[in-house]
Amino acid sequence: MIHTIIYEQDNEIHAFEISGHANSGPYGYDLVCAAVSAVSFGAVNAVLELCELALDIEQGGEGGYLFVAIPTNCSTHQKQRAQLIFEAMVVSLQTIEREYHKFIKIKRK
Repeated sequence: MIHTIIYEQDNEIHAFEISGHANSGPYGYDLVCAAVSAVSFGAVNAVLELCELALDIEQGGEGGYLFVAIPTNCSTHQKQRAQLIFEAMVVSLQTIEREYHKFIKIKRK
């Protein structure tokens, strides 16, 4: 099971954490894992490139763990752009969750 936690404050995402493995298929053929990885890493790469923002990123050595936080010292413009990208990421993850709810759960805190 992939567990996703979206950390919010004042209705804004300030971090997210994705952990676990979907195990929805054999190694190398796990579509849920591939989808979640593509959506989350795509969002992180978009923020790094388009917002010119150095995110705080932690990853597990063997995969299966990603924690990303928006730094508190970013500009309002950078924060607004990052919010839009991360909200789009959440929408995509929710779409995956609707179809594959046995393999991914999303919580907001």
